[in-house]
Amino acid sequence: MSGYVGLSRRRPSLGRTPREDNAMTTVAYAPAAPTARPARIAGWILTGLVTAFLVMDGAMKLLQLPIVISTTVELGYPAAIVQPLGLIILAIAGLYAVPRTALLGAILMTALFGGTVATHLIEGSPLFSHAFFGVYLGLAAWAGLWLRSARIRALLPIRL
Repeated sequence: MSGYVGLSRRRPSLGRTPREDNAMTTVAYAPAAPTARPARIAGWILTGLVTAFLVMDGAMKLLQLPIVISTTVELGYPAAIVQPLGLIILAIAGLYAVPRTALLGAILMTALFGGTVATHLIEGSPLFSHAFFGVYLGLAAWAGLWLRSARIRALLPIRL
């Protein structure tokens, strides 16, 4: 029972109250359509690219590379935030890479990228190359998840 189809209602009978009639509402489920192999492969490629970027970013922050610290300070954040942020990014990448927790990882990743977009907009960074980079990564992450997971396609039924 993995794909939501819709609600079906029974006709009210004369002997039931509206409250009893609402209790008779049933939810119908149908299995989600299986994912075609090329779509699954494309989804895993996108997932791999996004995850690799996050692992690289998180590792650079954990290692406290000078370029990372100087950029973080230039953006208005204290240098002490670099290592904890690296741990958070690596945790999100791990959640996103594991199929069972990928939805939670994608949601947390969306929040992380929202913060990056806000930071770059506040700092006046170039719009399409810097500020929207988090949007591009977020779209790639959700597209990868949507392509590889029938459950996500059932939850977000986008028709192409």
